[in-house]
Amino acid sequence: QLFLDDTKVKNFITCFKDVGFLTTFFKRLEPNRSGRYEAEFPFLSPCGRERNFLRCDDRPLVFTQLLPAAGGCRLLSYCGGGERLAVPFQPESLAVSPENGRLYHPAPAKAGGVGLVRSALAFEWSPLFEYGRGPAQPPTHFIWEGRRYRLTEELLPLLRAAGGP
Repeated sequence: QLFLDDTKVKNFITCFKDVGFLTTFFKRLEPNRSGRYEAEFPFLSPCGRERNFLRCDDRPLVFTQLLPAAGGCRLLSYCGGGERLAVPFQPESLAVSPENGRLYHPAPAKAGGVGLVRSALAFEWSPLFEYGRGPAQPPTHFIWEGRRYRLTEELLPLLRAAGGP
């Protein structure tokens, strides 16, 4: 959910919900290299001469919904944008951070290449993971639509390089 920085009560009522605005905001999102507020707001979304600075608890892109297959390819939607903000679902690229136990999926490179999977979706998928190295280690496989995927863990270096959560 996206809020104005000075919003006191942050909930569904006070967040931005307009899909057109969210699409524009998140498609333009990039690391803040403006020389202004970089420590406080690590991301920015330019809009003409306006600069929209963004801070987040973990990752700026949060995957919220798995969309029905369109043309054989499932899409994972992020930040409330439906089909307008979606990437192809890559079950083999899911990664669980050993540091915080959160689930991640590849995201557009411009926004850091990694997005957080919403807790409700991660919980729904949790029985589909296999732990080949034991329960105290990250999962090794993901069972999706009858197929067993070996997890690549390709996102873990990106999480660590960005100072992972």
